[in-house]
Amino acid sequence: MTDLSEPQTFRVTRADLVRYAGASGDFNPIHWSERIATQVGLPGVIAHGMFTMALVGRAVTAWAGAPDAVKEFSVRFARPVPVPDTDEGTEVVVTASVKEVTEDGDTWLALTARCNGDKVLSLAQALVSKR
Repeated sequence: MTDLSEPQTFRVTRADLVRYAGASGDFNPIHWSERIATQVGLPGVIAHGMFTMALVGRAVTAWAGAPDAVKEFSVRFARPVPVPDTDEGTEVVVTASVKEVTEDGDTWLALTARCNGDKVLSLAQALVSKR
């Protein structure tokens, strides 16, 4: 497993949301229309929850060293990830800490994802196999 002290940072732009919508088939207008997003009470266009989860999964895979090392992965969505209509978009910063090492040598990671300082996931964790 690589160094957990290094946070993984992912930039998210509106173009990323368009690509994700095409790949996932999720064309809900809260992910592309400022007007609709604010009408339903959101701060603006937000990233797809599953896209945010996928970014955290990428971080776990990087720390684990290989995709097949990730045995379990779960999150709960706590807050939306607002994505401004700028070239810079926003950033999601993912951190991890060792929660427990099992008798088999596998590692439970406690995961945190933040956007603009706000925690956007709760109860996020992953089980990584011993390498």
